[in-house]
Amino acid sequence: MGKDYYKILDIKKGASEEDVRKAYRRMALKFHPDKNKSPGAEEKFKEIAEAYEVLSDKKKREVYDKYGEEGLKGGGGGSPGGGFDTHNNNNHTFTSYSFHGDPKATFAEFFGTENPFANIFNLGGSPSHHNLFGGVNDDPHDSMDTSDPFGFSSLGGGLGLSGFGPQVRPGNTPFRSHSFNIGGHRAGGGPGIGPKEKHQDPPIEHDLYVTLEDINRGVTKRMKISRRVVNNDGTARKEEKVLTINVKPGWKSGTKITFQREGDQAPNKIPADIVFIIRDKPHPNFKREGTDLKHTCRITLKEALCGTRVDVPTLNGERLVVNLSDEIVKPTTVKRIAGKGLPLSKDASRKGDMLISFEIVFPEKLNGQTKDLLKNSLPNK
Repeated sequence: MGKDYYKILDIKKGASEEDVRKAYRRMALKFHPDKNKSPGAEEKFKEIAEAYEVLSDKKKREVYDKYGEEGLKGGGGGSPGGGFDTHNNNNHTFTSYSFHGDPKATFAEFFGTENPFANIFNLGGSPSHHNLFGGVNDDPHDSMDTSDPFGFSSLGGGLGLSGFGPQVRPGNTPFRSHSFNIGGHRAGGGPGIGPKEKHQDPPIEHDLYVTLEDINRGVTKRMKISRRVVNNDGTARKEEKVLTINVKPGWKSGTKITFQREGDQAPNKIPADIVFIIRDKPHPNFKREGTDLKHTCRITLKEALCGTRVDVPTLNGERLVVNLSDEIVKPTTVKRIAGKGLPLSKDASRKGDMLISFEIVFPEKLNGQTKDLLKNSLPNK
């Protein structure tokens, strides 16, 4: 029968997109393994993510409603890394799907964090919970609008600090603190001056998951933060603010974008920097290796020995046909297609390559006649 995704999310068939999102939010929070330690919670959390990814996607949901899980996954024959392959079933052509296997990535893409239960913000030395209704959240209305790219001109909050745009550090480049003056006193880096020296809390780091499509073309992400602001009279209030991140084509996983002093304000303290770290969202068809993209094609033993043509997807939606008609495909065979990888971060006009490897599917069993035929046809060496 396969999995009942509607039952997993505790909704009825025909539920609206909003109902699906609400159900996923409720169930994912309930069974998140960092909160729910009961036996089976982790597996349930994974099932919930898979159900959401199918039912929130119009095409996947349509195939699932018609053919069930078996039909959606092409009789269990999805592509090796998860994702889609073209199949034909009873004269209906559709693409098979397999879950990428990382429910925390699904959670992070939906909520903007892998773990909403961690203590992230520091309010004057006392931790406050970064949760789904206050803290850092990915604005669902992202767009490529690049007017006023950083979206702010000053930090405010009564501390007299002028605003800074985000600082970008590729990969794991060490962070170098910056010194500045507040009311005649030096802060940030270097030795203290007198008893009025202000200290800055450590940076607040937050993972930002982006798709390989976003890395390929670039994208604008708007992240909502909730922070404490000190007024001129010394009282504190909560403030929400949207930080804009222009993800450039080719940015590496691990690239850090720093918004200086955008953390909580407190008397005699410099607000912490907020740092977003670029992370790759698991992709159904590709894995990144530097600027190269690795893709695995699934072919039969017959196709490997007798030749075939394979249809390969790309990040921009094109389909590439690789002709293997005149060669034998071995498990170690790798085809390199130049210029079909990711752009270089320093020169977006240049791109890496696509590396295509092959998974050869052997038959489960052979009858005697087929065995005799192969024995007589195949060479001994």
